[in-house]
Amino acid sequence: MNTKKQFRLLVLSLALIISACGETKKETETTQQSKETEEVAKAPIYNTEDPSSILASIEYAHGGWNDLWSKKDVQYTYDYRLPDDKADVSMERYIFDTEASFAHYTQHDVNAMPGAEGDMMQYFDGETTIAMLGDKKVEDPQAVGTSEFLRRANYFWFVMPYKLNDAGTIAKYMGQEDYNGTMYDKVGITYDSEITGKEQNDIYILYVNPETKMIDRFFFSLPALGVNVPAIIANYEYEDVEGQKIATKRTYFMPNENGEYGEIPSINQTLTNISFNNGFTPENIMSVE
Repeated sequence: MNTKKQFRLLVLSLALIISACGETKKETETTQQSKETEEVAKAPIYNTEDPSSILASIEYAHGGWNDLWSKKDVQYTYDYRLPDDKADVSMERYIFDTEASFAHYTQHDVNAMPGAEGDMMQYFDGETTIAMLGDKKVEDPQAVGTSEFLRRANYFWFVMPYKLNDAGTIAKYMGQEDYNGTMYDKVGITYDSEITGKEQNDIYILYVNPETKMIDRFFFSLPALGVNVPAIIANYEYEDVEGQKIATKRTYFMPNENGEYGEIPSINQTLTNISFNNGFTPENIMSVE
């Protein structure tokens, strides 16, 4: 497989990673409601003999779901860039209680209708998806389908620390490993097929810093594209934004046919200009000046 094809497959596969969540909207809402009632004033006990305690500690270290929920919505600038400098650049907006997801693309070379002229907008309201190219509604089913994958996937990645411990998660402690001078606790994550309704579920290997309780690095699989083992690497760097630890720098590495990783990331992602509590509603989330 040539390098360009590898990159395109990885780009598409990252859009499909939302399947890792594997839950219905009703189940997600139930989880959200239960998390709202949790006691978050006291830090969870971090215990490697109980992987669920590690996932709870990750949530707490990130600022807590209750805190994020209270912020209601978020807006940020998202730069998704390949080594050849092709990129998707979007203004992203999400409403947390409905999982509504909107993007206004000013550059779309990779996933969002590459090659098409004009700005593009995508909106998923939790039920249906609208895609616009310029002032025209996109009718092509494939483009609309890709838009929904991107809307759901980008939201999932943003709230990923709070999704890891949802119903259906199967967590296993896998010991420690040194990486760049830090001894990380490794936690394997997959999902119960009876809950997800999938024969094959995505697999994660999380590298958790036992001091900060942050996921600095993880490996993941993509069974939908034949990557049945966690072979894709993600490295995350965080910033504190209003009490939430946000992964604002993300680099992804795809192995070559020999299972080797290069020095240059397959994808670079950056999140900037992050703001919460913007007052977004279904009526105004698509308003762009």
